[in-house]
Amino acid sequence: MKLSGVVVRVPAKVNLQLSVGPLGADGFHEVTTVFQAISLYDDVTVKFGESGTGIVLTLSGPTSAGVPVDSTNLAYMAAQLMIDKHDLDSDLEIHIKKEIPVAGGMAGGSADAAGVIVAMDSLFELGLSRDGMEKIAAELGSDVPFSITGGIAIGRGRGDEITPVLARGSYQWVLAMSSQGLSTQAVYAESDRLRTGLDIAKPQVSDQMLQALRAGDAVALGQALSNDLQAAACSIRPALRLALDVGNDYGALGSIVSGSGPTVAFLVEDEERALDLTVALSASGVVAGVIRAGGPTHGARVVETL
Repeated sequence: MKLSGVVVRVPAKVNLQLSVGPLGADGFHEVTTVFQAISLYDDVTVKFGESGTGIVLTLSGPTSAGVPVDSTNLAYMAAQLMIDKHDLDSDLEIHIKKEIPVAGGMAGGSADAAGVIVAMDSLFELGLSRDGMEKIAAELGSDVPFSITGGIAIGRGRGDEITPVLARGSYQWVLAMSSQGLSTQAVYAESDRLRTGLDIAKPQVSDQMLQALRAGDAVALGQALSNDLQAAACSIRPALRLALDVGNDYGALGSIVSGSGPTVAFLVEDEERALDLTVALSASGVVAGVIRAGGPTHGARVVETL
């Protein structure tokens, strides 16, 4: 029976490490990062649309406010790219139910784009490999390929060259949300300003990080968390330092601004510590919301056919 639609669930990510090289002549920074997919999801539904309507994008969910529904949306771009590459029917209805924060350093837009790629592969029965979908994803942005891969992986280059990591264990996270997003471009610009005159090393993953992941050691992982953009994010949004202080005071194993921020991720020992920190952050008045999540989890995958 021919499908009329597909629902794909896509995860948010946290960066366990983000190492940023100097600004290159091409205007980009070489990065090396360690991604972990976590159990906070957007659901992306792609259906065949009415003839002649083109791509119609709609949104719902608690984090959908202000997200564009036109061709500037990365999910829309992903649909158009798939249509152009594979000469597909261009009349599509895309609906995204959003739970991942927008401009929160958790790859919400990238996740939605990955969801569209996986959904269209299934809907049109293209039979693309994961590697093939990741190559298409890399044309859209640095975090999109990982949103397809999921799990724990190293991203190199602009973060789009993905290598899975041998890792053990599962991890509990408490995520402190901000009421406003941060511009990735602004955070990188501030980072360049703060690092003016410094000798910036070639980005690489620390041995401490790789050893912690291989051992499945949450305590060691907490100590290994690092983000070269954290100082810049805190410079633009000083309240982030207050949130980090609360987490450290309440016994988080480690804390980090995820990606370019402003979401702050706290690694905790267990459910009890997660609950204690959730209450403390909620009462602190320095965050807009708190979410608990686990990781690693799967990448974009079909959860329903219509």
